Amino acid sequence: MEQISIEDFAKLDIRLAKVLSAERVEGSEKLIKLTLSLGDEERTVVAGIAKHYSPEELVGKKILMLANLKPRKIFGIESQGMVLALTSEDKLSLIVPDRDIEEGAKVS
Repeated sequence: MEQISIEDFAKLDIRLAKVLSAERVEGSEKLIKLTLSLGDEERTVVAGIAKHYSPEELVGKKILMLANLKPRKIFGIESQGMVLALTSEDKLSLIVPDRDIEEGAKVS
């Protein structure tokens, strides 16, 4: 495992986001288009989680996202960040807070 400095970690803007809407991306078995609230702004993120979550179970959920990732077009949709999840073999779990925290809160 490569180690990074605290300065490298400080460059990552990891925030809590609330899922406002979710829909499957047409033509893909893996992708879901999410509209996320960061409190003071909304973002669109395309995430490869459709084999593990339905759009209906995502709406209202608070999840972690990398907010300062350069935007990238995926299936013609501009993704403005990355959803963070844990993976083990064929399992995937979104990272969710264990207490009620406002969306937009930063990981520190």
